[in-house]
Amino acid sequence: MTSGPAVALARPRASDVAYQQLLEMILDLRLPPGTVVNEQDLAARLRLGRMPVREAIARLASDRFVVVHPRRSTLVTGFGLDDVLDMFDAREAIECGVAHIAARRAQPGDLARLRRLVQDADQAREGTDHEAFLRGDHEIHTFLVRMVRGRLLQDAAGRLLMHNLRFWRSYWAARPARHATMLSHAALLTALEEHDPERAEAAMREHIAASRRLLQASL
Repeated sequence: MTSGPAVALARPRASDVAYQQLLEMILDLRLPPGTVVNEQDLAARLRLGRMPVREAIARLASDRFVVVHPRRSTLVTGFGLDDVLDMFDAREAIECGVAHIAARRAQPGDLARLRRLVQDADQAREGTDHEAFLRGDHEIHTFLVRMVRGRLLQDAAGRLLMHNLRFWRSYWAARPARHATMLSHAALLTALEEHDPERAEAAMREHIAASRRLLQASL
């Protein structure tokens, strides 16, 4: 018996490619906060047409990674103090609920994976490579959201956590990394492993509050 013809995988749309590449450039600060976004220059840089880049910029504006001033300019979104505090409020509102639900739904495989992520982040805390810690911290928070297994929540929390990652990269780009500012997730992991929703929520709330206090003290 012969097999049927192979099904060709759909190629990603050019606008999706442009969006992902521009998002990565914003997140890793190749396009730092305040950068003027020039559609024609970016199209040449990405080797894409202007229309896909224009569509990608519109999506990035909707996601608040860029701000468009009609007939003037488009800029990579900056970080004012009010913006940062708003981000912390949003994280508290969303991530504390995530921790509560994750503690109820966590499977053994989830907890094993999370334990490894926390160990990797704690190992990075002992060094001076704050980028390694930031990547590890981001993986922990995004994996917690995946543990909940809800697509709407993943979309909202994923976007918020990308803003958080970009902020801390920008913050630490101008400041030396210190052990005290790289917070551990040990208490949260313990609560999750014990399937204690209230303690998991409280641990996440304290984790975010401690991060907020450190930031406010430094400012």
